[in-house]
Amino acid sequence: MKERARILVVGGGYVGMYTALRLQQKLKQELKRGDVEITVVTPDPYMTYQPFLPEAAAGSISPRHVVVPLRRVLDRCRVVIGEATSIDHAKRTATVATLATEEEGTGPDQLSYDELVLAPGSVSRTLPIPGLAEFAIGFKTVEEAIGLRNHVIEQMDIASSTRDPAIRDAALTFVFVGGGYAGVEALGELEDMARYASRYYHNVKADDMKWILVEASDRILPEVGEEMGKYTVTQLRRRNIDVRLRTRLDSCTDRVAVLSDGARFPTRTVVWTAGVKPHPILAATDLPLNERGRLRCTAELTVDGTTHAWAAGDAAAVPDVTASGPGTETAPNAQHAVRQAKVLGDNIAHSLRGEPLETYSHTYVGSVASLGLHKGVAYVYGRKLKGYPAWFMHRVYHLSRVPTFNRKARVLAEWTLSGLFKREIVSLGSLEHPRAEFELAAGGKPPQDHPKGSS
Repeated sequence: MKERARILVVGGGYVGMYTALRLQQKLKQELKRGDVEITVVTPDPYMTYQPFLPEAAAGSISPRHVVVPLRRVLDRCRVVIGEATSIDHAKRTATVATLATEEEGTGPDQLSYDELVLAPGSVSRTLPIPGLAEFAIGFKTVEEAIGLRNHVIEQMDIASSTRDPAIRDAALTFVFVGGGYAGVEALGELEDMARYASRYYHNVKADDMKWILVEASDRILPEVGEEMGKYTVTQLRRRNIDVRLRTRLDSCTDRVAVLSDGARFPTRTVVWTAGVKPHPILAATDLPLNERGRLRCTAELTVDGTTHAWAAGDAAAVPDVTASGPGTETAPNAQHAVRQAKVLGDNIAHSLRGEPLETYSHTYVGSVASLGLHKGVAYVYGRKLKGYPAWFMHRVYHLSRVPTFNRKARVLAEWTLSGLFKREIVSLGSLEHPRAEFELAAGGKPPQDHPKGSS
């Protein structure tokens, strides 16, 4: 091994955290001797377990149990909270902007490294739709999930108190764009939660609300197969959810959702879950990218044609060696990301020790999706499940995959308690404006829009 190996991990998501965790285990003695240094650069001090975001939005899981604190888990790594803005791999340097550099006004830091792991994940793929940036919300972070929960309950409060039918109709109309996992699960869980909450309103009924799912293709949830996708559409429509296939969102200016089929819905809620794209940091490197903007990688998870550079997850185009046809790549999902991180950590340790590298190989086992409490679909090992069995499998699978025993125990405890007691239906939208009340009391001017609400 080198006299000192400096490993830089860019990203603290699935791949970033699991790779650093694996390196801690494989290089324990080297870390103790000081022969290896691991630095993790991430914009957030936690890893978000995204499959639990819909349940966090519905109130089944506490937000703090959806995230894993990196400093606790990666106790032998140096965790830097900041954004990597560019990488010059030829010089082995990364430019990093942190909260401290912004305060100091000295410009970004330059971090040197010997081995680079690029795992920045992905960002929401948006389109130049009028009004999208001003009025829509995504569903990739725990902040967005909790903000959306607060917003939905707040809209029910508005509808309950207004005397204007137009305002009431817009408040009770919820438009979700994107029929993948994020969109369908978020819609299913939130509709379930709002339906439950409506029983506590004297003048808002479940049938008063309009839930609309907009999908540009001819099917939803393609990962669970065509048959289960059609079943999901049927189940959603039985819950009076308006599922519109082969339809696009053309505009949402002035809080009016205009669809490509000519429909217009005055709404105060547009949730955008229509896909993701590679993180912008990839374009700010000197590493090879494919036509989709992802890093070209080998089956050993090295960046193709480059030494001392590694990648996996959403940022990497990894060949699928189990596929029958040539040129097939592994899907950018959590199932592959977690397994790739394990192989990636092992291969970096092998490389430092001069040992042969392993090839990443994993056959896709299937998918599970929740459609609300006690409702779900699954396609696992060729078997199709629906309803309660699929929902139960969804919970069991993700409980087994969420990192750390601490989180598993807390999530299981919350699920158990939620089965014994009633749901919480409180909106804490004022958390997004915590100083509004004090500013008003201190003689300041209240914010023009929603001083305490989440909208």
